[in-house]
Amino acid sequence: MDGKQHAHHDHDRPARTKRLKRLRHRLAHLFTPHSHEAGDKVDAAMETSREGLRTLWISLVVLGVTTVVQAVIVALSGSVALLGDTVHNAADALTAVPLGIAFLLGRRAADRRYTYGYGRAEDLAGVLIVATIAASAVLAAWTAVDRLLHPRDITHLWAVSGAALAGFAGNEWVARYRIRTGRRIGSAALVADGLHARTDGFTSLAVLLGAGGTALGWRAADPVVGLLITLAILMVLKDAAREVYRRLMDSVDPELVATAHATLRGVDGVLGTGQVRMRWIGHVLRAEADIVVDARLTVVEAHRIAVAAEHALIHAVPRLTAATVHTDHTAVEDDPHATLHHHAPPARRPAPAPAA
Repeated sequence: MDGKQHAHHDHDRPARTKRLKRLRHRLAHLFTPHSHEAGDKVDAAMETSREGLRTLWISLVVLGVTTVVQAVIVALSGSVALLGDTVHNAADALTAVPLGIAFLLGRRAADRRYTYGYGRAEDLAGVLIVATIAASAVLAAWTAVDRLLHPRDITHLWAVSGAALAGFAGNEWVARYRIRTGRRIGSAALVADGLHARTDGFTSLAVLLGAGGTALGWRAADPVVGLLITLAILMVLKDAAREVYRRLMDSVDPELVATAHATLRGVDGVLGTGQVRMRWIGHVLRAEADIVVDARLTVVEAHRIAVAAEHALIHAVPRLTAATVHTDHTAVEDDPHATLHHHAPPARRPAPAPAA
C-alpha cells in the first residue's frame, strides 16, 4: 500500500469514529427510549420524590417500632444511656416530617417567583436535620454529666442489652436504606438523614457497652458511655454538615465538570469550550455552558449545534436534566463581548477552560 493510500485511510478514521459514535447513540435510544420534553422531566423528578417518600415512610415505621420497644425498657430499667438512645430514635423519626414536606414541595412546577422550582426545600430540610443532630449531641452530653453527678442504679440489664441491640439493628438498616436512596436520587438531605440514623446506631452500641460495665460493678459506666456517644454524634455531625454545606454552596464533583467539557468537545461542530457551571436544585442538576462554533455558520446551524450539545450533556452527566448552552464564535474583526468587559471585576472573571 503506497503513502497516498495510508493518508487516505488516516483522513477517513475520524469520520468513521464519529459515525460509530452516532450509531451507538441511536442504539441507546432504541433500547432505552426517552424524551427531553418538559413533561417527562417533571415525571422523572416526581418519580425520585416518590422514591424518597417511600424510603422515609418505611424507615419511619422501623424507627417508630424501635423507639416504642426502647421506651418500655427505659421505664423498667432507668438507664440514662438507653434514654438518650430512645430520644435520638424519636428525633430521627421526626426528621422524616420536614424532609417529606420538602419532597412534596419539590414536585411543584416552577413559577414566576421561583423560576427554578422548589427543589431547594430539600437543602433547607438538610439544615434542620443537621441542627437536630447537634441538639442530640447536646442532650446526650447533658444527660451523661447529670448522671455522673447524681448516680442511680440500673436494673433489668439483660432487657437494656436487648433493647440496645434492637436499636442498633433498626438504625443501621434505616441508615443504609436512606443513604443508598439519597445517593441514588441525588438528595443530600436524605443522605444527611441517613447519617443521623447512623449516629443513633452508634448510640445503641454504646448503651450495650454501658450495660456490660454496669453488670461488672462499674456504676459510672452508663454515664461515661453517654459521653462517648456524644463524641460519636459529633463525628457524624461533621460529615452531615459538610454534605449539606456543599449542596448549599452549589458544590459539584469536579469530575462532572471535566466530563462536561470532554462531552462538549466531542459534539460535531463544537470547536472549543468556555465556562461550564453546574448546580444542584433539589436532587437534579442544571448546567450552563459556553461553546465555540464557526463564525460563518447561520443562526439556525449554530442553534442546532447548541441543542446537540445540550442533548449530549444530558446523556453524559448523571442526574442532569437541562443545560443552557451559549454559542460563541471564532474570532472576527470586532469582539461582540467587548461592551461587557467593564462589568466583570478581575477577581470574578471566569477561569479559562481546561486544556483539551
